[in-house]
Amino acid sequence: MTRGLGGHSPANISHHLKGIDFPADKADVAQHAKKQGADKDILDILEKMPDGRYENMADVMKGVGKVE
Repeated sequence: MTRGLGGHSPANISHHLKGIDFPADKADVAQHAKKQGADKDILDILEKMPDGRYENMADVMKGVGKVE
C-alpha cells in the first residue's frame, strides 16, 4: 500500500511523526519527522504537502495522499 508515496507506506510516515503535538503546520510536521530520523524521501513528501494547519494524524495522511 504505497500509493504514490515513493515506496513509503503511510505507517512508515506516521512512525516518524510519533509524539508530534497537534495542531501543527506543514513546517512543524516536516521538522518533527526530521528530528525523528526520517530519510530524505519522507521529508520530500512532507514538504510537498499542501500548506496549512494539520489538526491530527488523519489530516497529515490526507495531505500526504495529495502528493503525487
